[in-house]
Amino acid sequence: MRHWFWFLSFLARPTEGEFPYSSDCPYRGPHTYFSGRGGLCSTAEDYYRFGQMMLNNGELNGVRWLRRKSVELIIQDHVQGKVDGMGYGLGFGVNSEPRYLTELGSVGGFYWGGFYYTDFVIDPKEDLIAVVMAQLHPTADTNINARVIRLAYSAIKD
Repeated sequence: MRHWFWFLSFLARPTEGEFPYSSDCPYRGPHTYFSGRGGLCSTAEDYYRFGQMMLNNGELNGVRWLRRKSVELIIQDHVQGKVDGMGYGLGFGVNSEPRYLTELGSVGGFYWGGFYYTDFVIDPKEDLIAVVMAQLHPTADTNINARVIRLAYSAIKD
């Protein structure tokens, strides 16, 4: 099993242009709007465990959390390159066609990122999970996450 964690801690800025945001938004406030698209709070270890469960087709430590067919449906490309030349499953970006791959990755791999520079890649073909957590926003056009994921792939020994 290949797995990588990268955690950097930066202070987040309170605004980006006219867009205000707060790093404590999941904890503070009235909690009247429950968004399915944001606000996940987790640890690097739990993020990895989630990735391992997805890599294991819904099973982790002998416990079945999702049915195998559910995982297949979640990571299947439902737009087939019709949106920005990317593939999207039910909750992940998916690498479904070789022509959309960059220098790294495999067909069948899936990924996603978060607002505060959280990024992960799960690549079943390479048996790889890469998790990057940097607590950085705005990113000022940095590419730390891409570099860490590139390092994870370059560490693969054939």
